[in-house]
Order: sequence, then structure tokens, then C-alpha cells
Amino acid sequence: MGRLFGTDGVRGVANADLTAEMALALSVAAAHVLAEAGTFEGHRPTAVVGRDPRASGEFLQAAVVAGLASAGVDVLTVGVLPTPAVAYLTGALGADLGVMLSASHNAMPDNGIKFFARGGHKLADELEDKIEAVYESHRHGEPWERPTGAGVGRVRSYDEGFEQYIAHLLAALPNRLDGLKIVLDEAHGAAAGVSPEVFSRAGAQVVTIGAEPDGLNINDGCGSTHLDKLKAAVIEHGAAFGIAHDGDADRCLAVDHTGEEVDGDQILAVLALALRERSELRSDTVVATVMSNLGFKLAMERAGIRLVQTAVGDRYVLEEMKQHGYALGGEQSGHVIILDHATTGDGTLTGLLLAARVAETGRSLRELAAVMERLPQVLINVPDVDKSRVKTSADLAAAVTEAERELGSTGRVLLRSSGTEPLVRVMVEAADIDQARSVAGRLADAVKSALG
Repeated sequence: MGRLFGTDGVRGVANADLTAEMALALSVAAAHVLAEAGTFEGHRPTAVVGRDPRASGEFLQAAVVAGLASAGVDVLTVGVLPTPAVAYLTGALGADLGVMLSASHNAMPDNGIKFFARGGHKLADELEDKIEAVYESHRHGEPWERPTGAGVGRVRSYDEGFEQYIAHLLAALPNRLDGLKIVLDEAHGAAAGVSPEVFSRAGAQVVTIGAEPDGLNINDGCGSTHLDKLKAAVIEHGAAFGIAHDGDADRCLAVDHTGEEVDGDQILAVLALALRERSELRSDTVVATVMSNLGFKLAMERAGIRLVQTAVGDRYVLEEMKQHGYALGGEQSGHVIILDHATTGDGTLTGLLLAARVAETGRSLRELAAVMERLPQVLINVPDVDKSRVKTSADLAAAVTEAERELGSTGRVLLRSSGTEPLVRVMVEAADIDQARSVAGRLADAVKSALG
């Protein structure tokens, strides 16, 4: 079988690919592996467990909690909160691990399990591989070591997590947001309660859309993957700008007062300049992925800010940041990591700091985002292909070489298999949008032909 863990935990269709039995067994395996790795340091371990509002999260959380408690782990359930809130609380409460049940921006039928280590950090590949190995061994008949009596874990609700996380976010703000009218699109997701509350307490006048989760409507025509409703609401209400989250609120995209999208690259650029102005951009460096627009790189060069690029995935951005002590990094998709205040991408925090920059400077988001010019970039997702062969197919390599020859020095090509979905992503950048579309279309056809 292929690797169970993708770039962001284990995902699949809930109750089909991702079952209660799998969730329980994975949680027991995680407890065993982290204990062996010395994470529990000889004391009775504790886990923080949260979820997004998906209906399937209810039974999957029950399975995860049962698995952890059966392995001797005390469990604090924090209810529906964003992924970064679970990461933060894992660290703030001194818990040994955290578990978030969410499929982020995926459609409602999907769900996922994401583990955090002590301190609220994502697990390294090696630990995920160990968890998967233990899980597979049990699936093939290897018995668990099971505590009994007083050795089993205890479970309780930790309702204080909501206020604790809001206080943490407010403490990160350099200035208040008084005078700003902001539209928030919560994607009917995990931030529907937290985000409007914290923006209001920070002084903003808040208009919300997509803030009525019912377990079935998460990401349904709203949020960071569907910006049309946010664009319309910003213009309708005469707002300064709008902010959109995904289902688990670890990302943030924005819309300026004219309804124009402000993507993760532009948000990174605005925050990089703000942090450097406050002498908080360590080594005058920002970390981004190879998917970042060439315009972002050029903007950072003009500003005298060094850009370090990593593989796609916020975990790789974070690894680079932690290794070298950088303060800011992120992805075009809106995952932004501010390492002084978060161990993972935090869409609410990102939105707050973006709003703080607008309030502080008195400049519109449109003006601030104009620091970089986005070069035309076309992204095509090619489903139902063998994504494992994207780097080994000779026919595909030939097609890429031909595309790169056509684009020359004015553009670039990037092909990558998705870490969370069964598809290959084709990205083409060019000085001319028609050329970018033409090349991307031909490469998408080549992917279908070579890998279909």
C-alpha cells in the first residue's frame, strides 16, 4: 500500500476510507510511538483533541478519544476549534500530543486526522512512518499492550480552550483595529465562533458570512476556496476588505475593497515588510514554497528581503523556519506561519496581523498588496492519474522540457502530485496569460496521456 500519511495527516472519505476503526487504531499507535520516542518522559501522558464541525467528526472524535484513553492517555476535548488552536493549546497546556480531526478545505464527506507532538508541532516524517508501521503491525495481528484498572486514560472537556486561544491571539496584535469594517467568511468551519469574536474584541466592525456550521455545509460554496460570496459582501457592505478561512482555519486569503483577491504571496509580502519595520523579521528572510509567484520573489528582492524556497507544504516551510530561526513563512494558498506566535499556519492570526497593518498605516489593503505584481499563473488539477509516476515518466519529462524551452526565461513549469488528494497539479507561469493557459493545457493533456 502507499504511505498512509499525506502532507497534512491522514485523509479520506469518512466512514469509507477513514473509518472509526482506523481512527481508533491510529490513535493507539500514535500513543505507543510517541511514548517510545520519549515524548511522555515517564509521566502520565495527556492529549488535546479538537475537531472542525463536520458531522463525521463526531464519531471520529469518539473513536480517537477511545483509542487514546485505552492506551493510558488522559484526554482533554476542546470541541470545535481551529487547527492552530489545537496546536497552541497542546503547547500551552504542556500536553504530550494533540489531535485535530479535519479535512481542511476538502468537501464535507472527507475528514482527516492530524497529530501534533509536544509543544504543538507537526510530526516529522520519521514519526509518522513509525506510527504507520505500528498501525500496520496491529492490523496484521500484533496485539496492543493494554493498561487496565487505574491505568486507563481519563476523559474530560476543556471548555476554557476557547477563551485561552482568543487571549493568545489578542496578545499578538501590535495595535487595535478600531475604525475598520471587515467581512469574515468562516467557510461554515472551525473558526465560525472564534474569528468574529476576536476581530470584534480587537475593535473591528465585523460582518460575517459562512458562519453557521451545521455539520454538512463546511466549505460549501464559501471560504478560501470559493471567494465570490466574500467579494460580493465586501462591496455590498462597503468594507475595508474581507478575509476568508478554510474549514479548519489554518489558512487566510483576503479580498480588497474593490473585490480583488489578495493571495497568500501578497499577504506574505505585506507582513514581511511590517515585521521588518518592527525589527522582527529575523535575518531579513522570508520562507515560501516553489509554488510562490515569481512576482513575490521579485518584490522581496526589491525590498532587500531574502527569499528561501522549500518543497510544497507548510510543514516544509516550518521545518526550514525552525532550523534557521526565521520568523515568517508561508504558501500562496494562504498558510502563513508567524513563528513567534504560532507553531503552524493560523488563518485568524494572519488575518488579524494583516488588518493591524491596514489600521496602523492608514493605507488600503489594495495599496499595501501592490508591493508585488502577480505574474500570470495557471494551475490545473489533473485527477484520476497515477500520481506516483509524476517524477519517473519519460514521456512527461519530455513534455516538460518542451514547455520550458517555449517559455524560456520569462516563465516556469512545476508539476507535483498532491499530498492530500488523488491528482497531479500542473502550474505554469508566463509573462502572458494566454501563453500560460496554452502551455498548462498541453501539459495537463500530457499528464493524462502519460499517467492515465
